[in-house]
Amino acid sequence: MWDEPRVPNAPVRVWRDWALIGALVVSALLEGTLRSDVVWRPLALALALGLVWALLWRRTRPLATLAVVFGVLTAVSVASIVAGTEPVGLYSTAYILLLPYALLRWGSGREVLLGVPIMLVTYALGIAADYTGAGEAIGGFVFGLFPAVLGALVRFLYGYQASQRDKIKSRERAELARELHDTVAHHVSAIAVRAQAGRVVAATDVRAAIDSLQIIEEEASRALTEMRLMVGTLREDEAAELAPQRGVNDIPSLADDAGASPPVRVELTGPLEDVGASVGAAMYRLAQESITNARRHARHATRVDVRVEGGEGFVHLTVTDDGEPQASAPSWTGYGLVGMRERAALLGGTLDAGPTPGKGWSVTAVLPKVPMS
Repeated sequence: MWDEPRVPNAPVRVWRDWALIGALVVSALLEGTLRSDVVWRPLALALALGLVWALLWRRTRPLATLAVVFGVLTAVSVASIVAGTEPVGLYSTAYILLLPYALLRWGSGREVLLGVPIMLVTYALGIAADYTGAGEAIGGFVFGLFPAVLGALVRFLYGYQASQRDKIKSRERAELARELHDTVAHHVSAIAVRAQAGRVVAATDVRAAIDSLQIIEEEASRALTEMRLMVGTLREDEAAELAPQRGVNDIPSLADDAGASPPVRVELTGPLEDVGASVGAAMYRLAQESITNARRHARHATRVDVRVEGGEGFVHLTVTDDGEPQASAPSWTGYGLVGMRERAALLGGTLDAGPTPGKGWSVTAVLPKVPMS
């Protein structure tokens, strides 16, 4: 958990940071001007206004930011103890609690190990400078450490979600690799049979031998195209399933379950005979997953429409339902959609899902008829 990259794809500064700093600056100026009990007012105001800018680096440099800010606060606490005065500072400097959160949320394991002692020392000196009893001291520690605990919890949750997405993607790659294995095995078997036949008739029928060579060339080209997709995919060692691979022409069978609700209507249009085996299998799986989700989550839906259209080099799949959008939309925010998009992307295609205007949910996939390497 502690070795994950710091702030994946996060900007160094976002507009919310500037808005937060602006609000904190205004708050510090008002407090420093209007409060009558501020100790060492110029210093307290300078600390509040000067240290606030460190928040801009809390994501990218969590340890360095915390060390600088807490180091300054430690020095001020020591000076306050030596001078025997009340604690120096403004209430608005509570923004420093964002730094322990940032350290545990985005810091590396080494940074966390170095930063936690700095936090504890600073909290201890701050409590010592204004000690009012054991109860309040313990409460102060708990209050100061709560943001750090929250940061660790958020980090764990994000890490868990990322690992789940990776598992879904790996599963889709493995399933696609198995389907490609079955397809390529079919092509290779056809090549072997034709090669044997060509060798038998070569001496007596040259034309038949040439026809065999042509078929071998076509089968080899198809097998090579399918094999290119296997590069980079992950697959555990497992036997290929014995069941025949499903394809585009099997999609209408998804509507055969008469007892299921809502009913499914399937329409196949355009040229589909030249759709590659792996693309056809992916189309079937995408349609199957979309129908399953619609039947589970599209509340009050009266129908599910599936349309497969063959075009020039591409095949389009659209699955729509007329369920309530509030009930349909949340079901697509999980990991199922991640796997579907991964499958489409591996074949060189795209997949989009979202609410339709007015009512219902729609899934649209566009895949090349011949898989792209």
